[in-house]
Amino acid sequence: MTDQPVFSEFGFSDDEWGLLVGLPQAVLTAASAAESNGTRRTRTENAAGLDAISAGRESASPLVAAVAGEAIARTGDPETGEELPVIEPDDPQAMIADVLQRAKTAAALLADRMHEGEVGAYEHWLVEIADQVVSAAPSGGILGIGGEAVSDAERRFRDRLAEVLND
Repeated sequence: MTDQPVFSEFGFSDDEWGLLVGLPQAVLTAASAAESNGTRRTRTENAAGLDAISAGRESASPLVAAVAGEAIARTGDPETGEELPVIEPDDPQAMIADVLQRAKTAAALLADRMHEGEVGAYEHWLVEIADQVVSAAPSGGILGIGGEAVSDAERRFRDRLAEVLND
């Protein structure tokens, strides 16, 4: 008996699986890029997002658990102290638009292939990742005092992600 790749268990091609596995980190990066916060706050957001991705390994959804396991294997496990590099895209709005388009593509793919419960679990998990990132570090203020818990730009990204996934 040969070991089959995890994605074949769900009926996805390698490219389709790559989309599903890459999207959680892309959502994390886009949520963080929605508001320029500086390196320290971005690290805090990255840590919160990586924790949210990691938490997916404990999901009751086999799809979310498998995707989260693969995503953490590729990016690093926060439980072992690994951190994501700080990524500051040259054009945050173009990157956000790309992530939203990829989310839309993933939602359509899942709607075609998976049971409604699995689709909902994956989509909810992505929005939870975005929510954890945008809530991790206040935007604005001085020396961490004041500012908004979630900026308008961050809220727009999170809400737009949820909208794209639910179309």
